Amino acid sequence: MFARTLLVLTVCISGAAVTVSAQSYPIRPLRMLVSAPAGSGADIVARLVGQKMSEATGQQIVIDNRGGAGGSIATDLTAKSNPDGYTILMVTAAHTINPSVFIKLPYDPVKDLAAITMLSSTPYLFVAHPSLAAKNVAELIALAKAKPRQLNYAAGGVAVGSHLAGELFKMRTGAEIVNVPYKGAPQATNDVVAGQVQLAFITMPTALPLVRAGKLRALAVTSAKRVAATPEFPALSETVPNFDVRTWQGLLAPAGTPPPIIARLHDAAVKGVTSADVAAALTAQGYEPVGNSPAEFDKLIRNEIAMWKAVVKAAGIPPM
Repeated sequence: MFARTLLVLTVCISGAAVTVSAQSYPIRPLRMLVSAPAGSGADIVARLVGQKMSEATGQQIVIDNRGGAGGSIATDLTAKSNPDGYTILMVTAAHTINPSVFIKLPYDPVKDLAAITMLSSTPYLFVAHPSLAAKNVAELIALAKAKPRQLNYAAGGVAVGSHLAGELFKMRTGAEIVNVPYKGAPQATNDVVAGQVQLAFITMPTALPLVRAGKLRALAVTSAKRVAATPEFPALSETVPNFDVRTWQGLLAPAGTPPPIIARLHDAAVKGVTSADVAAALTAQGYEPVGNSPAEFDKLIRNEIAMWKAVVKAAGIPPM
C-alpha cells in the first residue's frame, strides 16, 4: 500500500514539474541548429522565422549552422540533446532521404526526434531545353518511350532530391531517361541551359528566372497541385497521378520534449511563418509558407522515408 501511494505521489509530482516547466518556458535563449550552411534556403527560412519566434517567446533564437553529411551532423546533435525545448533543429527534405542513402545513421530519424511543424516548401520545376521537341509532360513521356535511354536529365549529385525526383518519374511512367550527375546544382543547371543535357528538376527559385528569360522551358511543377504564384505551370500529377515531390524546411526537437513545450514552439513558429512580412518574403523567393501540425509533419516524414526507400532500391543506388 505504501509503495503504491509513493508511486502515485511520484507520478503526480513529476507531472506537476513538467506543467510548471512548460508554463515558465522559455527562460533563456534557444539554439536552432540548421542542417545546412549559411546562405542556403534552410538558413534563410531559419533566420526569418527565428526572428519572429524570438518575438513570440521573448527569448533570443540563436542560429547555429551545422551543414554537412546531408544534414545528419546537425540532426545527430539534436537527437542527443536534452529534450527541454532549448535545442531545436531546422531540417530539410534530405532528412527523409538520408535513411535510404547512408548505411548507418547515428540516430533514428523518427524515434529520436519529435516533429514541430513544416515551415515552408517549394516544388521542383521540371524543365527542358527549348530545343527539345516535347512541349509538355505527355509529349515527353511519348518521346522518351520512342527513344529509350536517349534523353538525359541533370541532377546536382547522387541521391539528392533532384536525382530522386527523376528516378520516381521513371518508376511512375516507364520513361527511360538517363541521369547525369553533377557535383552541384549550379553545374547541372548550367549544362541544361547550354543544351548539353535536355532535362532537369530544378528548384523554383533557381528555375523561374531562366524560364522567364526563355532559356528553359517549364514542363510542370512537381507538387501535387499547381503553385499559386505560377498557375500557368501544370502540376506533374495532372499527367502522372499522385506525383508530389517538394523540397521543404521544417522544425524538429529531441524525442521526449514535453508536449506542452512542443505546442509552444509550434505556435511560435506558425505565427512567424504565416506573418505577413515573412510569408511575403518567402513567396517572393519561390517558397510556400506551410505551418502544419506536429502530427501532419510526422506523418509526412514517415511517408517520405518509405517512398524514398522504394525509389533508391528500384534505382539500384548503392548506400554510402
